[in-house]
Amino acid sequence: MGTRITFVAGLAVGYVLGAKAGRERYEQLAKATRSFVDSTPVQSAGHAAAGFGRDASGKAVQKIGEHLPERVGRHLRHDGHSHNGSSAHGRYDDGL
Repeated sequence: MGTRITFVAGLAVGYVLGAKAGRERYEQLAKATRSFVDSTPVQSAGHAAAGFGRDASGKAVQKIGEHLPERVGRHLRHDGHSHNGSSAHGRYDDGL
């Protein structure tokens, strides 16, 4: 019985110490990650990737519009669309 109590006490102490060490390591990793993500080169790369994505999606919409029936293509080429594809006057106004 005494061995069992000692074993359980050892588990409890190990758990508490491990949890504290784990939390400290987590905070250390989180701080390093925030520092990396907020760095100028990473921010620049993110903005460049976003610009590339916007350009690529615009080209894709144009290509798709060229191969769809005129009625659908007209909606894709309409200048009133925002970047997310929604129309300034509503998506289904022309009975699409």
